[in-house]
Amino acid sequence: MHDPSAHSKPRIAISACLTGHSVRYNGGHKASDLCRTQLEAHFDWSPVCPEVAIGLGIPRDPIRLVGDPQNPSVVGTRDPDMDVTGPLALYGERMAMELDDICGYIFMQKSPSCGLERVKVYQENGYPALQGGTGAYAAAFCARRPDLPVEEEGRLHDPVLRENFISRVYAYADWQHLLADGLSRGALVRFHSRYKYLLMANNPHAYRQLGRLLGTMRREDDPQEIGPRYFSQLMQALRRCASRGTHGNVLQHLSGYFKSALTDQDKAELQHLIDQYQQGVVPLVVPLTLLKHYLRKYPDPYLQQQAYLQPHPDSLGLRNAV
Repeated sequence: MHDPSAHSKPRIAISACLTGHSVRYNGGHKASDLCRTQLEAHFDWSPVCPEVAIGLGIPRDPIRLVGDPQNPSVVGTRDPDMDVTGPLALYGERMAMELDDICGYIFMQKSPSCGLERVKVYQENGYPALQGGTGAYAAAFCARRPDLPVEEEGRLHDPVLRENFISRVYAYADWQHLLADGLSRGALVRFHSRYKYLLMANNPHAYRQLGRLLGTMRREDDPQEIGPRYFSQLMQALRRCASRGTHGNVLQHLSGYFKSALTDQDKAELQHLIDQYQQGVVPLVVPLTLLKHYLRKYPDPYLQQQAYLQPHPDSLGLRNAV
């Protein structure tokens, strides 16, 4: 069966304050129990604090976003003449190139340097605009690495968003291993085959689009040109979270592989669990556990390779709450 932990632990960049580093403006930290107790065993961290990196001290005067929410400046709260917009943006561009071995990034929410969305942008009247902005460092970094899985720590407390983000991190890591082994036409087709049902669950429309992209690939087409385009579309598609409805559709597809092997009673039990999942009575892990049981009993090489069945290590328990 597809094993996302077969390789070394994926490396994830993370706002240093979330790992317990005392780098905040007040000399404190924002250590994340979620990251340190649930995720740390499965990932290698690359802690980053852009504010310290550009030379701001600890402790230091706080900074905030001001002006146009679409293109805010980053200035000192007490000293508006201290403008660090440029240095933060330049550091974001630099780290986007230097952190070439990461498979994801967890940012500190609400930060004028690292927040991904809804960061307060103050106006001349002293009040924040209705529309929030993005931290200057995070905006510059993400503009250079649009396919990298990114998320704010606060949003990771939502089980659906957490499962989606971690799935994307492992898919990104899987692609990096494919590139290291050599991107060929056959390798690209096999990769897509592994992610067929995960893609179907997250984004059925993109599933059809990417299938057509590879289905029309000719022998003379260069996988070095098609591969990056395919992967970029895949990563954007996987950003959409699967619903109970789309998961249910995939579960029905998977159960079809066992229709000739199962008794009528077995089929009825499996269908009952799928129905219960779609009604919100049981989590996704319940029908999946029974499907995996049947897959061990009636092996199918095509199903055994599917990333959908195990997009991340079971020990993370991510599908126990979705």
